[in-house]
Amino acid sequence: MLFSIEELLTLPVIPHLGLAPLMRFNFLGVDLRPLYERLIRQATEREDDAGALLDAAVILRFYGNEPLARLLQREALAVRRHFHFPSRRPTRLRLLVLVAPGDLMANIPVECLLEDSDVDLDLYYVSEQVVAPEALPEHDVLLVALSETAANRPFIDAWQPLLASWPRPTLNDPSRIALVARDTAAELLAAVPGVLMPPTLRVNRRMLAEAPREANAIGFPLLVRPVDSHAGNDLHKIVDPVTLAAVLARIPGEDVFIAPFIDYRSSDGQYRKYRVALVDGKPYACHMGISDHWMIHYLNAGMADSAAKRAEEAVFMASFDDAFAARHAEALAGIHAAVGLDYLGLDCAETADGRLLVFEIDHAMVVHAMDPIDVYPYKQAAMHRLFMAFREMLGRAAAR
Repeated sequence: MLFSIEELLTLPVIPHLGLAPLMRFNFLGVDLRPLYERLIRQATEREDDAGALLDAAVILRFYGNEPLARLLQREALAVRRHFHFPSRRPTRLRLLVLVAPGDLMANIPVECLLEDSDVDLDLYYVSEQVVAPEALPEHDVLLVALSETAANRPFIDAWQPLLASWPRPTLNDPSRIALVARDTAAELLAAVPGVLMPPTLRVNRRMLAEAPREANAIGFPLLVRPVDSHAGNDLHKIVDPVTLAAVLARIPGEDVFIAPFIDYRSSDGQYRKYRVALVDGKPYACHMGISDHWMIHYLNAGMADSAAKRAEEAVFMASFDDAFAARHAEALAGIHAAVGLDYLGLDCAETADGRLLVFEIDHAMVVHAMDPIDVYPYKQAAMHRLFMAFREMLGRAAAR
C-alpha cells in the first residue's frame, strides 16, 4: 500500500486513491471515518477535486450509506468522468476501462485485479451520450466493465454500436453482457454438458403473490430474490405458499426471480461454494466457502475462525488445475463458449452426481488478494496467478 492511513491524513492534498487501496484499508478494519471527513473538506476547498468525492463515496458504501454515496458520485461526475491511475511499475500497456455510475457491483472491480501492476489504467464513466474514440484517453486495449443491471442497460445499448468498430482491441463484448442475467443464463447453460443451473423465472411480484402458479409449478422449496440483487441481499428460501406470501409482501422491486432450491450439501452435511474466474476461457480459483448454512458468502462462512476450513480451501486452491478444473473442464469450457465474455466469474458448487451447480455467472464479482496473509497464507500465490493471467490477456489483446 502506497500510504498508511496516518500518512494520508498528514498530506496537504490527498491524491485520488480509487477502489483498491480503500478496500484494502476496509479489509484491515481501519476506521475510515477520519479519511472521509478529510476528503469532504478537501472537495469543499477544491471544487474541481472529483477524485476526493469519488473516494468519499466509496467509503460511504463500506459503511452502508448508499443514498449519500450516490449523491457524492453524481457531484464528482458532474466535474469530470475520466480518472487516471498510473502504473506502479514500468508501464506494459495502457488500458481504458468503461465503467458506469453505481454501487460496488456496478462494474468489474478492475482496480483490484491490477493492484500494484504494470498497467496504466484509465477509468471513463459512461453515460447515454456516446463519446468518440479520439475524445478519450489514448489506450492499447479497451475493457467494457459494466455489469448486467437495469441501470446499466441504457449505457450498454448506447455504446454497443460504436464499440463494434472501435479502433483498438476491445474485451468483454457488450453484446454478450445481457447473457449473464439470471434467467437468460439459466436458459443458455441448460444445454451445456456437465452444468446444472436451475431454471430461473422472472415474474411480477404482485402477480406471483396473487396467483402463485409459477411457484407451484417449480415446487417447494424454492428461492426468491429481487431482480438485480446480489450477495444474498433479500434472497429467501421458501418452503410453502404462506411463507412465499409473507416474503413477497416485504421485498423490494416490481419483479423477482424464482428458482428451485437445489440441496448441494456434501456427505458431511456442510455446504461448499466456490468462486471461479474464467480469463480468456481458462479457469482460476478465487475462493471456497464452507458452511452449515445453504446461503454461503465468504465473509459469513466462518473461514477465519476455522483452521480446518482454511486447510481445505488451501488444498482446493493448490490442486485446482488437476482436481476441480479437471473434473469440470467440459462444463467450464462450455460456459465460456456459450457466454463469450473474455473475463467472467461464477459462483458454483458440486452436486452429488458430479455436475457443476452454477448459482450465478457475472463478470462483476469481487475478486481480490486482500485477505490477511497471516491467516490465509495460501491465497496470495493463487490470486497472483489469476492477476498475471488477466494482464497476459490484456497483452495478447494489445498485440492483435
